[in-house]
Amino acid sequence: MKIHKRYISALVALLFAVPAVAQVPAPAPKQSKPVLLKGATLHVGNGQVVENAAVGFDNGKITYAGPQSGANLSGYEVVDVTGQHIYPGLIQPNAALGLNEVESVRATIDWREVGEMNPNVRSVIAYNTDSDIIPTVRANGVLMTQVTPVGGTIAGTSSIVQLDAWNWEDAIVKADVGMHLNWPSMLIETGNRQADERLRRMAEEREKTMLELDKLFREAAVYKSGKHDSQNLKLASMTGLFDGTQKLYIHANYGKEMIEGVNFAKKHGVKEIVVVGARDAVAVADFLKANNVSVIYSGVHALPSRAEEDVDMPYKTPYLLHQAGIPFALDYDLAIHGIRNLPFIAGTAAAYGLDKEQALASVTLNTAKILGVDKQVGSVEVGKDATLVVSAGDLLDMRTNNVTHAFIQGRKIDLTDKQKFLYEKFNTKYKDQQQQVPAGATSSSAGK
Repeated sequence: MKIHKRYISALVALLFAVPAVAQVPAPAPKQSKPVLLKGATLHVGNGQVVENAAVGFDNGKITYAGPQSGANLSGYEVVDVTGQHIYPGLIQPNAALGLNEVESVRATIDWREVGEMNPNVRSVIAYNTDSDIIPTVRANGVLMTQVTPVGGTIAGTSSIVQLDAWNWEDAIVKADVGMHLNWPSMLIETGNRQADERLRRMAEEREKTMLELDKLFREAAVYKSGKHDSQNLKLASMTGLFDGTQKLYIHANYGKEMIEGVNFAKKHGVKEIVVVGARDAVAVADFLKANNVSVIYSGVHALPSRAEEDVDMPYKTPYLLHQAGIPFALDYDLAIHGIRNLPFIAGTAAAYGLDKEQALASVTLNTAKILGVDKQVGSVEVGKDATLVVSAGDLLDMRTNNVTHAFIQGRKIDLTDKQKFLYEKFNTKYKDQQQQVPAGATSSSAGK
């Protein structure tokens, strides 16, 4: 018994001896009083820009957005942001944020389920609000994301969450907005003696997958009609595809795959279709437009898909999609740690043809429309959620982006994150060392 107590005492002492490290900030409390931001340039998100503007919000909703001269200051806590810029909170679509923390630690990876056909999987219930990555993306103005499952042929459903909550239930903005279908690839790498055999096996596997998909969608349509004797969770989870309450997100990049996937969905009566990835979207723009298909374009900061393409093709694709009249949003599709760069891919698109406000819309209002949450978020307009950011510089320019305030549903967000904590920690260390260098000594000699 004495040994047991001794070990407990040692453990307690060790815990108190460990220095404090950066933790994910606690979620902000509900807005308690009306707030009015004044003096900034307002970028509404729908293409409009208001100089010397004011934005007021109460109980989490925007009550005023317009010229400062028309704002009623009575009863508001006024925050002077003169010379800064107000933007809608940015929205990252198609992300495993909160589902994957440390790739080398299996227990922190929860973005896919076992098996190929998992329409009943709900990714949002695995969403981790305590992820260390979340504060780092909020610091650059990304305040919402589409939590998306990965892997298999049908990965499951995605949900829209805001990035400041105690748990996944509190985080939900709109649950189970769409089903994610990874379209079977038509392409395979060749260049070796086994190429023919690999192609043959691939063709067989693809044909098998296509038959399984066709069967599943036909059965789901019958289930939707009510012609069934027992409950089937997989089929029940797909019924929204046939009445337009749920969208089908087809993940495909190759032009023929996009056409095949859309035609497949249309054949089975799917009402709302979005293509994700869409590297070849410009090549099949007429087809996409004719079928009212929206696009979540991935890979702005990427190399061209083909050797014959212009080297800047990924950069100018957003502009070409806009010119073609295709509804589109931008997605930072690389490592989830890079989601904080979402505003900068919009900035790149602006440098390669898009108007600056059109580029902003591609990561705010356009995304909200495609995800089906534009009535709540995506622009700074009266009646919508007060989910917005204030930046001392251009939010889309990595040289001047400097988020000074962020609000989610009217709640003021703590912009502290792990990187900032480490910066302050080591900045203090080296400042202290610099001050300890004796007068007349150089820093290099002091280091010796």
